[in-house]
Amino acid sequence: MMRISSSTIFNSAVANMDQQQVQLAKSQQQVSTGLRMQTAADDPVAAAQALTVTQASATNKQYISNGNSAQNTLSLASSALQNVTNLIQAVQSEAIQAGNGSYSNSDRSTIATQLTSQLQQLLGLANSTDGAGNYLFSGFQTHTQPFVNTPAGTGYFGDNGQRNVQVSATQQIASSDPGANVFMSIKNGNGTFATQAAAANTGSGIINTGSVLNSAAITGDSYTIAFGGPTAQLPVPNTNTGTGTISTPTVVSQAAVTGNEYSVVFGAGGTTYSVTNTTTGQPVAGMTAQPYTSGQAITFDGLQFNITDGATPFAAGDSFTVASPGYTVTDTTTVPQALVLPAPPATGRVPYVDGQAISFGGMQVSIQGVPANGDKFSITPSSNVSIFKTISDLIATLNTPVDNSAPGGINTSTSLANNLSYGLTNLGNALNNILTVQSSLGSRLNEISSLQTTGSSLDLQYQKNLSQLQSVDMTQAISNLAQQQTNLQAAQKSFATVSSLSLFSYLP
Repeated sequence: MMRISSSTIFNSAVANMDQQQVQLAKSQQQVSTGLRMQTAADDPVAAAQALTVTQASATNKQYISNGNSAQNTLSLASSALQNVTNLIQAVQSEAIQAGNGSYSNSDRSTIATQLTSQLQQLLGLANSTDGAGNYLFSGFQTHTQPFVNTPAGTGYFGDNGQRNVQVSATQQIASSDPGANVFMSIKNGNGTFATQAAAANTGSGIINTGSVLNSAAITGDSYTIAFGGPTAQLPVPNTNTGTGTISTPTVVSQAAVTGNEYSVVFGAGGTTYSVTNTTTGQPVAGMTAQPYTSGQAITFDGLQFNITDGATPFAAGDSFTVASPGYTVTDTTTVPQALVLPAPPATGRVPYVDGQAISFGGMQVSIQGVPANGDKFSITPSSNVSIFKTISDLIATLNTPVDNSAPGGINTSTSLANNLSYGLTNLGNALNNILTVQSSLGSRLNEISSLQTTGSSLDLQYQKNLSQLQSVDMTQAISNLAQQQTNLQAAQKSFATVSSLSLFSYLP
């Protein structure tokens, strides 16, 4: 028989109660915190999984926070560009209004004053900040004012950086656009080439923006369309013995004009003349050995002029050079400059028809009105022109008085029309560029919104997974707590009863 000492019974009972108290305390913590695991030792596998889920959830919350920050910045930029759009449209309307032929110089000057105010508004919008002092359109240089007025015009002092924000594990979204791309790098003309009238033109020719016929044929060279004629002159050097004069030819039939040059040569005694087309080298039909009468009209190939006797009569061989009206197109990039139209080896000029297409080098333009002798128009590859310069040039145009009173002088009303047309084209390009950036901003905002929705759903899933791993079954925990309290109380009472028993109590 094994004997059990009183101390063994006592120690066993105390250990049992300690264990029940530990379990009771654990159950109380579970009920009070709602967590099944108080330490990793409670469930090592679940604890490791919970740590992974917690880290993933924290990362996802940071992506959501990044997205919110980018969304705020993009929204501010979009709002600023909407105001820029409205401003450009207002400038367009005023520029069109300024082209009204009934407007006086004072009226146009008033519009120029309005444009000056709008130019300052535009500068303010281009220097918009996010409310924390960070410039929206300065690239990486967020604390550098991007646009500043300088003696040379409005300059850009930001950089070309585009700030990217990590909005998911695999995706970054640009939260900014450098101001150079938004306001400065705007192609003039039609985006491929730009057309302009020379400032010294005296005729009424107005050139359009032009279009691309064949992009593969475009060389990137610059061209000049030069108008000449109809003209008449003495031979160079002057070898005539007669002192008669020739009038400036006029066009009596535009359809008959050839664009060629001619030589009017007098015969024996100066009593007859013949006309030769020096461009083709052929005599002009019906113009051989014609009787000469001083001052009588001479008409051929759509031209008409007269030759008047001088103090000394004409002699055999005396001549005059007559050139048809028209234009030539020269490639001014090549050295020496190359004739493009009329196509070599032809000489002379291409007959001009008001509004008719002029095509060369994969490009097509048209000129309306009546260009004067010596008028020129340039075609150059499109280059970057800032919206600030476009508006500044329009202001300068509107502040230039229109005065055509000087005979043979610059046609300032036509110059105004050409400059307004050029400015409106560039304003349209600037507006299209702003709308393109706005569209990009809208796409990025939509993308962030979609990612935010996905991130929120993912966060809910992480919380659900954590709850499954960590949360306690409250009903079961409360039931366990009540049972453990009862068991502990029973153990305590049993121990108290047993510990009070003594053999001496039963001895007589």
